Amino acid sequence: QVQLVESGGGLVQAGGSLRLACAASGRTFTPYVMGWFRQAPGKEREFVANIRWSGRRTDYADSVKGRFTISRHSTNNTAYLQMDSLKPEDTAVYYCVASPGGSYWYQTANEYDYWGLGSQVTVSS
Repeated sequence: QVQLVESGGGLVQAGGSLRLACAASGRTFTPYVMGWFRQAPGKEREFVANIRWSGRRTDYADSVKGRFTISRHSTNNTAYLQMDSLKPEDTAVYYCVASPGGSYWYQTANEYDYWGLGSQVTVSS
C-alpha cells in the first residue's frame, strides 16, 4: 500500500513563501514521477508541477512558472514544492501525486495512481 503524507501549507500574505513536502511510503515503491495538483473553491482541479524521480525533468503550469520550484530527495522518497511570490489566486487545496510510470506528460489527473489527502494554502491580499 502506497501512502503520500503531506506537510506544510498554511496562511501567508501575498508576496510571501510556503513550502510543501510530500513523503511517499510503501514497501517497495519507488516513484517515477511526483508532483502537485491544486483545486480552488468552485474551480476544477489543475496541474501545478511535477518532477521525474531521475531529476532530469520538471514541468510547471504557466501560472506558477518562475515562482514555484519542485525538487525531490530520492533517499527518503520525498518531494518538495517551494512556493515564492505567492498571490491570492494561489489559494487552493494542494494535492501531492505520484506515479510508478507508464505515461508520458503527467499533467492530467488520470496519469497518477496515488494521491495525498491535500494541504490548504491560503494567500491573503
